[in-house]
Amino acid sequence: MRSTLVRRTVLTASAVSLVLLSTACGSGKADDKVGGATPTPSGAASSAAPAAKGKTDAELVALLVTQTELPTHAVRAATPAELAAAASAGSDKPECLPLVKAQSTAPVGTPVGRAGTKAVALPKSVEGVLGATVTSIALASYDGKGAEAAFASVKAAATACAGGYTGSQAGDSLKIAKVVPGAPVTAGDEALAYTAVADVDGEKASTELVVVRKGNIIATFSAVSPSGSAEQPKAVVEIQAKKLG
Repeated sequence: MRSTLVRRTVLTASAVSLVLLSTACGSGKADDKVGGATPTPSGAASSAAPAAKGKTDAELVALLVTQTELPTHAVRAATPAELAAAASAGSDKPECLPLVKAQSTAPVGTPVGRAGTKAVALPKSVEGVLGATVTSIALASYDGKGAEAAFASVKAAATACAGGYTGSQAGDSLKIAKVVPGAPVTAGDEALAYTAVADVDGEKASTELVVVRKGNIIATFSAVSPSGSAEQPKAVVEIQAKKLG
């Protein structure tokens, strides 16, 4: 039997897939609003603070990919409960914590602003929804060199913890058997891609993780699938990264 965390991840992915598919097939009026707030003029945001200052939550929400920009997916904003669960991420190995946080789309380091959304790949049929990849997208902005430090800590953790670790979230735990490099990603100022493989009672479940840094913003993409084998969300990463400039 799969661990509680694995079951919950699969059930959540299934539920999100079904809800978002229903939304995508309904009224088109939901459009951009499901991805966050209405964008604000970028010029005003940039002139409000020096370049070294991080962006606020509201400014980051305006930078999240929207439904109109990602028509191949159904998009909705992350809920407060999902953000709270992500923030509880922990690890049995301190050196692995930055990687576990990134995998859970929890903030790495100390950002001054955060925002998140979810995107599920639209299947070609209703039957295919249970195998759709669900991608959690998190943006975090930092003062000074905070983004560079956060990115470096995830990279170091992936190297140190390639042989595995145990991650935890909201009281449940999951044993990661290994972390291997994912398909190379070219985006932002620097990017990382990994596949975290869990082996639970003979069943394998993978999470595709992509971390992109653009200036003082870190964009994290964590993709799972009810089938247990997620695909790297290339289209989501490309469109979101372009929106960061």
